[in-house]
Amino acid sequence: MPNGATLRERTATLRGVTELRTPPISDSDVFHRRVREYADERPYERLRVLDAGCGRSAPLDLHPAECHVTGVDDDLPEARAGVRARRDLDAWHLGDLRTVPMPPRVYDIVHVSHLIERVPHAELILDRFVAALRPGGLMLVRVRDRDSAFGRLDRVAPGWLRSVLWQRDTPPRPVYERVASAAGMRAYCLMRGLVVVEEHTSAGMTARSGTIVRLLCRAVGVLSGNRATSAYSDVAMVIRKPENRYARII
Repeated sequence: MPNGATLRERTATLRGVTELRTPPISDSDVFHRRVREYADERPYERLRVLDAGCGRSAPLDLHPAECHVTGVDDDLPEARAGVRARRDLDAWHLGDLRTVPMPPRVYDIVHVSHLIERVPHAELILDRFVAALRPGGLMLVRVRDRDSAFGRLDRVAPGWLRSVLWQRDTPPRPVYERVASAAGMRAYCLMRGLVVVEEHTSAGMTARSGTIVRLLCRAVGVLSGNRATSAYSDVAMVIRKPENRYARII
């Protein structure tokens, strides 16, 4: 059991489930609050942060914590352009995420935003992030859920339709492996001995898309018998790596 873990976190670990909350705020606020709480527990340390997917995601709000931020992403033209536009990175590495430099047990915070759904070998890459995380550290994950109505639509829509629906926000077609979902991430954490201490869902991409996309998502939800929900498209999770050296961790 993690040293200093809350009663809720201990209960979540024993049950193998997450600490679910009704989200009163955005997931970005949740991440910021967790970083601030983590930093407050270590007032004289400069936090080391790994921003995974840094070329195509918004920076994590780290204020007022003192941090050293390292970014990693695939070596693709859009990722390179995104990295050049960032001013918060102290260092960055682009390349195959299975091999880019990630020293073990170094980072206090690993931020993974909309990366898991768009890369192959997602579990292997997640394993590398967890290995790079210090015991007691936090992995902040935001993923577009493959099992949501939006996720299903994104997986099956032909390229021409995606370019019309997503308009200016047209990313490369995501891979959407099994782990790229709320259920997949919970199963991954359970198998790796990680603790999901907070989880939120949001409309995310659906809310930013037009009326046609929202109507299509509702249609997908109805046609799937509500197995693919149109209530949300994105899932945000705060995951803790246990400090207990006897815990099953990477």
